[in-house]
Amino acid sequence: MSEVDTAGAWLSREDLDSARDRLPILYVHAIPVRVDDRGTVTHLGLLLRADSDGGIGQEVVGGRVLYHERIRDALVRHVENDLGPMALPRIPLSPQPFTVAEFFPTPGVTPFHDPRQHAVSLAFIVPVMGDCRPQQDALDLSWVTPEEAASSSFRGEMPGSHGVLVRQALAHVGYPV
Repeated sequence: MSEVDTAGAWLSREDLDSARDRLPILYVHAIPVRVDDRGTVTHLGLLLRADSDGGIGQEVVGGRVLYHERIRDALVRHVENDLGPMALPRIPLSPQPFTVAEFFPTPGVTPFHDPRQHAVSLAFIVPVMGDCRPQQDALDLSWVTPEEAASSSFRGEMPGSHGVLVRQALAHVGYPV
C-alpha cells in the first residue's frame, strides 16, 4: 500500500469489532462554525441523524482517523463527507484541538460515553466558508447561534457526549455555558 492510499486501511467489520474490544480507537470531531469579519463565532452547525435505536438527535461532525492518515486530512475528509464538498473548511496546516475527549464503554468514567468502545477524540472548531449540505447518513444540518446552543432547552435536544463537546467548544470561544 502506498503512503497516500488509505482506501484499503479500513478494517473489516469483524476486525474493527475485535480491535474495539482491546484498543482505544482514535477519532476526530469537528464543530463547524460560521464566523463574522472579526473572527467571532456567529453560528454552530449541527447534524441531525437517526441513531441505531431509532431515535433522532443532533451530532457534530466526526469519525475515525485512518491508518497512515494525518489529523488534518481526517478532519477535511469528515467535514466533506458530512457537509459536502463545497463546505470549504478553513483548517490550519497544524490544527490544535480545543479538547481531547476520552470515550469509555463504562458510563461515568468521563462525561463521554460510547457503549461500543474505548475511544480518544481530538475535537476541533472548524470555520466553514462554503455551501454546506448534509451528506451520507445526515438527515439535516441546522445552524444555531451560540446563545441557542448554550440554552437549557437546547441541552435537552442534544443530550450525551456530543452536547458536552458543544458546551466545551462554546466555552473555548468565550461563551458562558
